[in-house]
Amino acid sequence: MVLAAALVAAAAAAPLVQLLTRVAGGGAEAAASALLRPRTADLFADTLALTATVSVLALALGIALATAAVRVRLPGRRLWWIALCLPLAVPSYVGAFAWTATWPTVDGFWPLVIVLTLCTVPYVTLPAMAALSTLDDGLVDVARTLGRGRVRVYVTVVLPHVLPAAAAGALLVALYALSDFGAPAILRVETLTTGVYAQFSSGFDRTLAATTALLLAAVAVVCVAGERLIRPRTVRTRTTASARPAVQLGRAGTAATMTALAAVTAASVLFPVVALGIRMLRSDRYASTPVDLAGALGTTVGISALAATVAVAVALPVSILAARYRGALVTGLESVSYLGHALPGVVVALALVTLSLQFFPGAYQSALVLLAAYGILFLPKSIGASRAAIAQVPEELEETSRTLGRGPVRTWLRVTLPGALPGILAGWVLVATAVAKELPATLMLRPIGFDTLATELWSKTSLGAYGAAAPIGVLLILAGIAPALLLARGLERRRTTSGRMEP
Repeated sequence: MVLAAALVAAAAAAPLVQLLTRVAGGGAEAAASALLRPRTADLFADTLALTATVSVLALALGIALATAAVRVRLPGRRLWWIALCLPLAVPSYVGAFAWTATWPTVDGFWPLVIVLTLCTVPYVTLPAMAALSTLDDGLVDVARTLGRGRVRVYVTVVLPHVLPAAAAGALLVALYALSDFGAPAILRVETLTTGVYAQFSSGFDRTLAATTALLLAAVAVVCVAGERLIRPRTVRTRTTASARPAVQLGRAGTAATMTALAAVTAASVLFPVVALGIRMLRSDRYASTPVDLAGALGTTVGISALAATVAVAVALPVSILAARYRGALVTGLESVSYLGHALPGVVVALALVTLSLQFFPGAYQSALVLLAAYGILFLPKSIGASRAAIAQVPEELEETSRTLGRGPVRTWLRVTLPGALPGILAGWVLVATAVAKELPATLMLRPIGFDTLATELWSKTSLGAYGAAAPIGVLLILAGIAPALLLARGLERRRTTSGRMEP
């Protein structure tokens, strides 16, 4: 089991090791020259500005939305919780396409900031909602008895409780904005990701592309390390005695809160759907035939299912060790396996292009290399889901099975797997959906004639064929609804166990 987990970790680390080797092989002078180029400095500055702006806006908006959804008594609260999860169903490049299709001449930094903030705010809202659901209202009561007003209580009691979870979510937003490729490209904003892709496409200087990719990876690793550092490790749960209904704001306050929540949902989900629907009604000379669209859909479903199955199978050794054993070795293997979470798709793709050409030339631009990229990028999603599911199966049940004469394999198949299967399948769904929406690695590694929904939308958008791209965007949004609903269900389950009373 340890050997299998070590092989998985080595595969996950391969792209980063390749980039380091490539840059080191070019010499320190070449690397310094690439890093100190004015072009690289401009891309780096623009990327940091975009990342910081989106993260701060998402942090502020996410905390506000979470407070409204959890701390305020609202009609149909469950529906609002689902609505706040739905922006996860809209890929950022689909949101950017909807913006461009509606206002073709409006692009640049601030439209991109708006699109990315609306698409990523659930990364802050959801952990903030979970943290608020565990807040002990007894602490609020004590602060109120000391004469503090409602605003001061929120700032001194509620906000410190929710801020660690929200800040961890904001770092995930930063990682998303840092690694995003489709939305900046559509809205014509040059970042490190678009720079790496342009350098790869030109093919003039792959060392320059590797150096830029390594810079991008370094910033991404810092974001992931920061998220893991400040992520809440222990959560103080509420007792039933301290739980009470949410705050009643009155008719005007309730109406204003619901209007704000509806406005965010409409801007992040309803607007892209309506914009795509309007474009679908317009004829387009580049429109895909039903056969082409069905082919792209079939390819997307097939590669997503296959990649998710591979990711789940490869993740099991690491997940089992992480769920059942402790120690520096297990922690190290798990941490290395999570490198794909920190590496943007263009970075992994660039590294795999070099590795395949160097060691397996016949595999270049094959489905095998593309599957490897998906496995590395989305392995952390599968490990996280499987590890949590396996950890929830009581170890006593496994011990009882062994005392009845069953070996480790039979115990796993008859006891552990049935109990962990729902969580493992949830991870499978998350990975399959992520693969269906993945764009940069697919563009760089796909075989000739291999078209997914994401690459089809990219091709049509590049031609300005917005009407032809619209139905593809709708299909991509529909593909993202399943994981959004899974997250909403998990939040509702956590709310129920936290003891918060439903109004």
